[in-house]
Order: sequence, then C-alpha cells, then structure tokens
Amino acid sequence: MAPSARKPGQRPGRPRKRYGQHFLTDRNIVRKIVSAAGVSEGDRVLEIGPGTGMLTEGLVEAGANVLAIEVDEDLAAGISEKFQADRVEVIRADALKLSFKELSSGRKESFKLVANLPYYISGPMLAKLLDEREAFTVMVLMFQKEVGSRIVSGPGSRDYGILSVLAQAYTEVRKEFDVPARLFFPRPKVDSIVLSFRVLDSPKVPIVDELFFKAVVRAAFGTRRKMLVNSLSLIGLEKSAIDDALREAGIDPARRGETLDLNEFGRLARALHERKKPGSGG
Repeated sequence: MAPSARKPGQRPGRPRKRYGQHFLTDRNIVRKIVSAAGVSEGDRVLEIGPGTGMLTEGLVEAGANVLAIEVDEDLAAGISEKFQADRVEVIRADALKLSFKELSSGRKESFKLVANLPYYISGPMLAKLLDEREAFTVMVLMFQKEVGSRIVSGPGSRDYGILSVLAQAYTEVRKEFDVPARLFFPRPKVDSIVLSFRVLDSPKVPIVDELFFKAVVRAAFGTRRKMLVNSLSLIGLEKSAIDDALREAGIDPARRGETLDLNEFGRLARALHERKKPGSGG
C-alpha cells in the first residue's frame, strides 16, 4: 500500500459543511467496522464517502480491494494519491444518484458495503440501498444515534417507522456499537451508531409487489394518529375495500400503523394488493 499522506492521528483540514463532513479519528472504531463487515483477503468492498481515507486504510490492511465513492473533488483526488490504484479505485460521484445495481451487474460482482454516512442523507441513502440491495451481501453503516435506533426498533415503539419495517423485511439488521461524538473531527453535536445489515436472499415475509408493499407501509405511517382504515386511503382504494382487506388479514381496522409487526404488514399488503385497481398504489 502506498504510504499515507497524513501521520496517524493527524486531523484532516477544512471539512466542508455543505457535504456534512465529520471525519472519524479513531483507529479502534475502524477495526470494529472492518470486523463487523467480516472483511478478509480478496473481498470487494464499496465504501461511500471515504473522506480522508482512515477507514479505507483499514479495509486495505484487511486485504480488501476497495471501490470508493466520493462526491468531494479534493477528497477524491486525495484518496487516489494516497492508495495504489490496484487496491483502491475512486469514483467521483453523488452516491444518491449512482446506480449500485448497474455498478454490480456491470462488474459481475456483489460488494460488501461500508459507509460513514453524512447525517443529512442517511435516511434517503438507506432507502436507496434497500431498493438496490441485490448489489450487496452485507452493509455496515454509521448513522446518527437517534436515526439508527429507529431502524432497529420494533412495533409499539415511538421510534418504529417506515425504515424499520423495510430494513427488517429485507435484511438481518443489528446494532453493532455506539460511536461517541468526540471521535470525529469536527465534533458533531450527537453520538453515532453502527448498524450491520445482512442482505437476505428473499424477504422475511412473502411480498407480491415491492413497490406496493412500500406504498402500504408509507401510508400506514403517514398519519400516525389515524386508524389504519383511514390512513390507508392514501393508496387509492375505497374505504370498504380497505376495511375488508384489514379483516381478511386479521387486523382490527381501528389499529394504527406503528402497532403492526412485519408479518401483519405482509398479510395486509397481500390482502390490499388483491383489491388493487390497475395503476394504483405505486
């Protein structure tokens, strides 16, 4: 590996606020992330937002070949200079606009994914990664602690929401460890959390139409104070059809979305899909 452009522990300069940059400064956390992803010799790892390359270096030391996606022109250039091209390939791009499925199919390989996500894109980024999960075998992602706690929460919790259901439907998600704010530069106002997502070969519950399933989940959480029979009107079905579907799925129409577990969402989506009009519900 090419020598590092910075001495260990040296703080990177001029983080850019518009990109939400907070650079990890602790090598022990790097080791824990690499371990959580199960990175070993010869693995192909996709890293979103390598920044100054601290995590990239840990991945390379573990034997990985890294494909780094970096939107910041200066940081992308710095990663290219810091590492040998046969170990780290850099693509300068906005990860929210990149097709990971095309990247994976074009290279005929699946990736292990690691990322210290900027807080402001973490929700949309996870939704995109779940949509394109076939490109990955495992994803290890860092989130603002509050957001990460929502993702692993269960029914009945005030934190339980759309991403909780979708992540738990398509992956085995678990909390790995917390990361204190003091281990970043510049120091963020909140702590972070690292979650791992083991991508499943098939969803935990049968899903006939993924877009429709997602529309049902969104509608159920769209108006939390409403009963399901009312909130599900957002998918475009008549109230009587929604009521029938809820009863067929064994769900009281007066319940609210945050009380449904994954199996109930699966049954409900199937029952609603049978009553869906062509062109409706996503």
